[in-house]
Amino acid sequence: MKNVVISEDSAEIRALLEQARDEDIIVQLTDGSKFILSAVNDFEVEVVKTRQNKKLMALLDERGQQTQTISLAEVKRKLNLSD
Repeated sequence: MKNVVISEDSAEIRALLEQARDEDIIVQLTDGSKFILSAVNDFEVEVVKTRQNKKLMALLDERGQQTQTISLAEVKRKLNLSD
């Protein structure tokens, strides 16, 4: 994801940004290209960055393939915990 800083001098751009605070907007150019304008919160940015972390995604994919599990009773026994 790339951040681009723009000037809000244009009344049209400022109006679009204000609308995007409340709901996502699809912006369409005369050539038919469409874009989504959406307000972003920090959590959404963090999710995108996490998904771009190839090492983490590979680790999670690998872990997701594991079928062997350890019961709670076995964990308690190994840690010398009582019920």
